[in-house]
Amino acid sequence: MSEATTTAPVLTSGAAAATLRGMRIDDVLEQAVTRRDVPGVVAMAATDRGLLYEGAFGRRVADESPAMTMDTMFRIASMTKAVTSVAAMQLVEQGKLALDTPVPDIDPVLSTPQVLDGFDPHGQPILRPAKRPITLEHLLTHTAGFGYEAWNARLVRYVPLAGLPAHTAGKLAGLRMPLVHDPGERWEYGINTDWVGRIVEAVSGRSLDVYFRENVFAPLGMNDASFAPSDGQRARQARAHQREADGSLTPHPVETAPATPEFWAGGGGLYCTAPDYMRLLQALVLGGTLNGARLLRPETVALMARNHVGDIPCGVMTTQQPRRSRDVDFFPGARIRWGLGYMLNLDAGPNGRSAGTVSWGGLLNSYYWIDPVKRVTGAIFTQILPFADPRVLAVYGAFERAVYEAAR
Repeated sequence: MSEATTTAPVLTSGAAAATLRGMRIDDVLEQAVTRRDVPGVVAMAATDRGLLYEGAFGRRVADESPAMTMDTMFRIASMTKAVTSVAAMQLVEQGKLALDTPVPDIDPVLSTPQVLDGFDPHGQPILRPAKRPITLEHLLTHTAGFGYEAWNARLVRYVPLAGLPAHTAGKLAGLRMPLVHDPGERWEYGINTDWVGRIVEAVSGRSLDVYFRENVFAPLGMNDASFAPSDGQRARQARAHQREADGSLTPHPVETAPATPEFWAGGGGLYCTAPDYMRLLQALVLGGTLNGARLLRPETVALMARNHVGDIPCGVMTTQQPRRSRDVDFFPGARIRWGLGYMLNLDAGPNGRSAGTVSWGGLLNSYYWIDPVKRVTGAIFTQILPFADPRVLAVYGAFERAVYEAAR
């Protein structure tokens, strides 16, 4: 038996069979800690009938106290994108933004985008004007042309040549990168949602942290979601770990409180607890409303979960920074597309999700899914690099299978 701590599973049925299925979920997570696949993990699941499961196992730091608990804070990285996408779609509902027209002229990078076509014989970047304007739909579907250095070799070469800071440095200059293809022509995972956050700020007249607090966090009771955690929240934070070549996990140094950034990263800047993030997922699986608080109309939530890229394949990324990410292909050979903010499975998945399920994750190997057909949602939280870690993905898949067994 591992040194695990968990709250009692919250099941939709008090029947003995349902309880045994809940214990099966416990087994998946506890065994992951025992095998040292993860130092600690928190996971939750819900259906349209309510909370199905919650559990916390292991430690916030490998081989150290304190134990992982349900109120542990996580850097959720790109799971922030779902929040920013909801914010943008709120403004679409209000008629303040449109999906298919050029985005507001808030920065030359958006209004007069340049495409990086390669490098000349002297190693200098070759830039040209984009063939068409960028739309909000392009940004939400990662088809605008923006990339991330972690998965794009051209940007790895361009960023130091141009003297740009890393996009994670909180400097606006780090967002002022060229496109790597013309808008609408390919899928390329990148800084698109950071720009969506900037657009939300410009159109709403609120900084992104304030907009989130007023229009997402407060209505849902997400009191532990923040771009800038308090000292008390940081005291509950799980440490990041690096997976080494031998499979061991090395804790990262304790984070220092960051200086105020020049922008709040709508693509990846939030910290959150599992219960708070589950409130967002429950609102989405219920069509946009939770406990009387309406984030979006049901038709808007349904629109977000549709295919918005046609036949463009999505979701496959080749790493350029192996310490940050493995190669990414969550469903090899499957038809993967993109909705307005998240990945879309056109076919049923191997672990229980229906065709039409949307999902994504964060760099530190936290993941979620929303199944609008079976009306099931779940999330698993760890703090491990590199992204797409095979051991965590195996735990995620086993957790998903166990959730669907419990939800029957």
